[in-house]
Amino acid sequence: GSLLSPVGNRVTVFDLENSKSVTLPFENGRNISCLALSPNASVLITVDEDGRALLINYKRGTVLNRFNFKSKVSCITFSPCGVYFAASHGKNVEVWATPSLAREYAPFVLHRTYPGHFDEVLCIDWAADSSHLISGSRDLTARIFSLDRQEEGFPVSLTGHRESVIAAYLGKEEGSAITVTRDGAYIEWRKRKPEDEDGEQPLVLGKRKEGGRHTTQGWHLHDRHFFMQGKAQCATLHKKSNLLVVGFTSGIFGLYELPGCANIHTLSISASKISTVSINASGEWLAFGSEKLGQLLVWEWQSETYVLKQQGHSHGMQTIDYSPNGAQLVSGGSDGKVKVWNTATGLCFITFLDHTASVSAVRFLASGNAVVSASLDGSVRAFDLVRYRNFRTLTTPKPTQFLSLALDPSDEICCAGTQDSFEIYVWSMKTGRLLDVLSGHQGPVSSLAFNPLQSVLASSSWDKSVKLWDVFETKAATMTLEHASDVLCVAFRPDGKELAASSLDGHITIWNAIDGEAAGTIEARRDVVGGRKDSDKSTIAAQAAASSFSTLCYSADGEAIIAGGNTKWVCIYNVARRLCVKKFAVSENRSLDGVAQQLNSKRMTEAGPLGEIDHDSDDERGDVTDRKDDSLPGVSRGAHAKRRRPAARTECARFAPSGRSWAAATTEGLLLFSLDQVSSFDPLDLSLDVTPARIFACLDSSSYLDALLMALRLNEAPVLRAVYQRVPVADVPLLAAALPVPYLKRMLQLVATQVAESPHVELHLRWAEQLLLNHHDAISASKTVYTAALRGMHQAFSGQMGDLAKLCHSNHYALAFLAPAP
Repeated sequence: GSLLSPVGNRVTVFDLENSKSVTLPFENGRNISCLALSPNASVLITVDEDGRALLINYKRGTVLNRFNFKSKVSCITFSPCGVYFAASHGKNVEVWATPSLAREYAPFVLHRTYPGHFDEVLCIDWAADSSHLISGSRDLTARIFSLDRQEEGFPVSLTGHRESVIAAYLGKEEGSAITVTRDGAYIEWRKRKPEDEDGEQPLVLGKRKEGGRHTTQGWHLHDRHFFMQGKAQCATLHKKSNLLVVGFTSGIFGLYELPGCANIHTLSISASKISTVSINASGEWLAFGSEKLGQLLVWEWQSETYVLKQQGHSHGMQTIDYSPNGAQLVSGGSDGKVKVWNTATGLCFITFLDHTASVSAVRFLASGNAVVSASLDGSVRAFDLVRYRNFRTLTTPKPTQFLSLALDPSDEICCAGTQDSFEIYVWSMKTGRLLDVLSGHQGPVSSLAFNPLQSVLASSSWDKSVKLWDVFETKAATMTLEHASDVLCVAFRPDGKELAASSLDGHITIWNAIDGEAAGTIEARRDVVGGRKDSDKSTIAAQAAASSFSTLCYSADGEAIIAGGNTKWVCIYNVARRLCVKKFAVSENRSLDGVAQQLNSKRMTEAGPLGEIDHDSDDERGDVTDRKDDSLPGVSRGAHAKRRRPAARTECARFAPSGRSWAAATTEGLLLFSLDQVSSFDPLDLSLDVTPARIFACLDSSSYLDALLMALRLNEAPVLRAVYQRVPVADVPLLAAALPVPYLKRMLQLVATQVAESPHVELHLRWAEQLLLNHHDAISASKTVYTAALRGMHQAFSGQMGDLAKLCHSNHYALAFLAPAP
């Protein structure tokens, strides 16, 4: 199964069976507040904080239409039949006809609006037959509506709750409903049957007589339970198995069996409140999300094991680095954590918690089996990626704060630059001994880089200089490169002959690393200027705040430089021409500060910009702990920073060793941009009419690709054999190039099977050659997926080659006699 999770203004899809994740290629205007997927998984609707929605073809990942609800939407859900979807609209509930995937001018058609609540609607649920729906509100009531305008006895108001209704559901049986309130109460409602109208209502055992209290239209409170776990934050119900999952503000979740609300399981899974909870169609996997900590957990309650456990950096990501083979990526954050990510799956597989302060720099060893990190806590730590442990800790005689880090190409020397003492410390990686302390800078050492081919260290500082050091020969700098402004970052070209340095005045200076002569300058001031912030009084103030790049990295061929800084833009420059080739906006999320190019005067008030005014959020109305201010004066980042809108910026950007992708550590997290197609589209998802007759009809009309795809989809051995053998050898290159990635594994398995069964040697070899040539990148990126199919194909070809060798060897003299004389 797949799990959809909003991340900022984007949607990430987690494939739980194959342990992969992919981000859909679209963005909402602001952070996504809710989303809904149709029952047939074809239509996806995402709604942001302002009520602006995107209509998306989920299978193709394309935006079909944009719509504005003109009000905040707290909940949106499709009906089980898929014909309608209901959305909260302030105090009302609106039912809309489900848009089709065909192109229409106005695909959103309003079916009916249901008023009646006196405060914001928080939750909506449909009946199994899509004839009724129930809504829960902040006004302490739940209301049941009928989709049929002519049906009598509706709406029904369920009152008596003590706090807001966070979840409301219609039961499987007609005339039953369930509500869950913020104070941790579970209430079951029943409708009196007509035959019981004249009789006395039976009392519920162990309950007061208020359990039989009547409400409108014969509905009454049948049962009530309290979870006794504190405030409830979210809840979901699996109707088939009668399982109720409730998440609490204390980070505890409870699993209850209905009716009777019997507690099956209770577990604390987070240090913060659980923001949302979901359950899969079979009722086996429970998904939990914590907005404050950025946690996403999938729990299998029967075996009590984690299916997925992911958490980002709590207070922002500071630095990243690629492994030598590009398969892994390490990141360091302000929360002191060092995380290692798999670039193919997008998932974090190990987290190191040894640092006690912000991690300022991370580097992979050239061997790729360990990472080194420098932190503001005054330590440099090396972590083993085989045994997952901290095997080396490098410290200094006196306390200091490290700002930069570099490793020599042989992994023997580790250098770290300080923020307060302006020195560079040199250690031996093998012994951990402090070898030398390089002095000479008059400001914080902002960046370090080793020459890839020599033992020359380049250091940049806020003292407007870049110094080159020979760490093995002398303690003094061998060369000093002066700049007109503070130097923020330095990077060597892969061949070691060129050096690039970014300064505070917005220039990227290219130096000859051999003789120290300036080779040229890239004017980057205009490219780096981003959007206006709420606190900027004018456009000039915005330009001054973001006028330079703080991170640089050369491409693998040395022809391009990627640069990022205190802005939403990441630029790629051609070094030879000194031109900006491409500008990437890492985010168009207007929930971040500094994204909009121009400020809206409507958002300016007498008290200042609306973005800087501290409004009480929905959850803070009933939770006193969320209103507690833990900020400290002068703290701009971390847990004790003042609450304000985060600004869009790029802390670090790196090219992949392969040159096919690059990564950026941004305000919204770790972003990976790739030239390779990550998401794959199955063209047969739109057509379900796959029969043998249609397959052979496509073969007769020479539509070989359609016939092959349908045969792979049908997966019947006789049909597959017939289609495979009827494909002309001349058309194999075209068919292999056009084969969608989802069918690649089955096609490799088919070739392996046919090699062992049929004697068409040339056809088999041509298919194997073209599949490997055209889909090399996909196979390399997911080696574990295709290993079994490739091994089977290799064994089949080895067996066929052995049979041919035996045949030729046993007929050696006959072949020599039949062969023409030279």
